[in-house]
Amino acid sequence: MPNLWEPHAGLAVGAVLLTAVLLGMVHGITPDEHTWPITFSYAIGSYSTKTGVVRGLTFSASFTLQRALASELAYLALDRWLRLGSALNYSIYVVVGIAMIWAARAIFRGQHWHLFAFGHNKAHSEPELHDAAWWMPIVHGFIAGWGFGAFAIIIYTVLAPSMPSAWLAWLPGLAFGVGTTLIQAAAGGLFGWLSRHLGLNQQDVRTVSLKTAGNTLGLGGLIFFLAGAFGLLFPKWANFSVATGLHIHNLAHLGLPTILVMVTVVVIGVGTLITETHRLASSKAKPSWP
Repeated sequence: MPNLWEPHAGLAVGAVLLTAVLLGMVHGITPDEHTWPITFSYAIGSYSTKTGVVRGLTFSASFTLQRALASELAYLALDRWLRLGSALNYSIYVVVGIAMIWAARAIFRGQHWHLFAFGHNKAHSEPELHDAAWWMPIVHGFIAGWGFGAFAIIIYTVLAPSMPSAWLAWLPGLAFGVGTTLIQAAAGGLFGWLSRHLGLNQQDVRTVSLKTAGNTLGLGGLIFFLAGAFGLLFPKWANFSVATGLHIHNLAHLGLPTILVMVTVVVIGVGTLITETHRLASSKAKPSWP
């Protein structure tokens, strides 16, 4: 069994690729700020199991392309690449945050920004919501892939340099992306399926799903932007984390990345899903008269 916690350099090509695939699957399963918020947003906003899978696939395919490219770059210019470190990661937070806000505006079309709250004023009519364009997850996947965490460090410092030549140095990144894709496609289908089983009619399901996606992208994007700015200004504070004792990347330490995932997906995303479903279900319920 490959050592996924601390693989050593000099592995055979087959072992490198197997390790990369398995690490990618762990990356897709564990709470990761570079994948979960985006996959959840676009998949839940698709209000369809099939489309949710497609959104997960398109996001992950773009993410995979980026990781293959970065793996090659790490092989060719390792020292310069690693010098960027956490500063690169926080810069990506800023860019991802801007992209998320931009995607939210596409769903709301610049209107009804009061929806960035749990609930909706019943005195207002339902806003006109718009499906996210098919290419948006692709853009997000390529941007998010440049994030720099434990998995990226292993790929860039151990797996890519273990390849016998520059012609093959992109393969570990590709294999890692494939592993992530397998999980993210399944997660996208699950989120899409969830949106179809809210106990509402088709129009209300669409409304709840798009509001959830818009809120997650909009408010989540603002939080990502602020977290990135905070990390660039105060890196020592932003890098603070608490060790859990688990030898599983993304779960070994609880810090800013964990907070980003929990707040964006659980508090904003799931919170909006629950409150909007309850609001619409309550509004459709017939009043009981004595």
